[in-house]
Amino acid sequence: MGLANYITAILNFAAFLCSIPIIAAGIWFAQKPDNVCIHLFRWPVIVLGFLILLVSLAGFVGACFYKKTLLAFYLCCMAILIALLLILLVFAFVVTRPDGSYDVPGKGYKEYRVDGYSSWLRNRIVDSKSWYKIRACLADTDVCPKLNQQYITVDQFFAAHPSPLQSGCCKPPTACGYNFVNPTVWTNPTNPTGDPDCYLWSNDQTQLCYNCKSCRAGLLGNLRSEWRKVNIILMVAVVVLICVYVIACSALKNAQTEDLFRRYKQGWI
Repeated sequence: MGLANYITAILNFAAFLCSIPIIAAGIWFAQKPDNVCIHLFRWPVIVLGFLILLVSLAGFVGACFYKKTLLAFYLCCMAILIALLLILLVFAFVVTRPDGSYDVPGKGYKEYRVDGYSSWLRNRIVDSKSWYKIRACLADTDVCPKLNQQYITVDQFFAAHPSPLQSGCCKPPTACGYNFVNPTVWTNPTNPTGDPDCYLWSNDQTQLCYNCKSCRAGLLGNLRSEWRKVNIILMVAVVVLICVYVIACSALKNAQTEDLFRRYKQGWI
């Protein structure tokens, strides 16, 4: 195996290693409670990660045994996968750029407005016919019960930093003026007209604020936060894969040139 093939094999092994954090990020993202309830967002990153892994293995085998067909397959498929990864990265960045969160005076947590998020997310999640199923799925998770285990007193809760999903779905809006009993039980609102969601709050642990707009906004806030974390991994992966691809193309081109020159010296052409 020539030097160029060694280099190509090493680069493909690097691409193989690069696919592992992509797959891990996709699995982490898919296992989050909000994504368990929204199937649309669960698989793109995982699928791309596995495809990059398989294509990298094909390129590695092709470089080790100098199988021109496998190398051609690798170069073509990897270019397509890098383009898809770039499209996903740019799309996710654009869709998650708007932020519907706002600070609550005197509280450690933030609250969220649906209108603050991108129209694409709103149309696919909060304005979709599937919201009833999403709401029922969220009610079956341990997102809200966890708060009762973590925070006992009102001071602890008001200083806490719950997730956007917990802030939007597990408590009433602060503007309603409800009195704290525990993180998921609130009574006697002093300003029930302060927010339309005030009338939708229920101490029924299967209802809470799952029917509230703040819950939909909190879900979007969770998705935004998680996607932006995944974007960091995807960004690093794209840079590494592009570098690997460019160097691999250069190495293969040099190998073909050297092979052609050697055959020419030997009088084969």
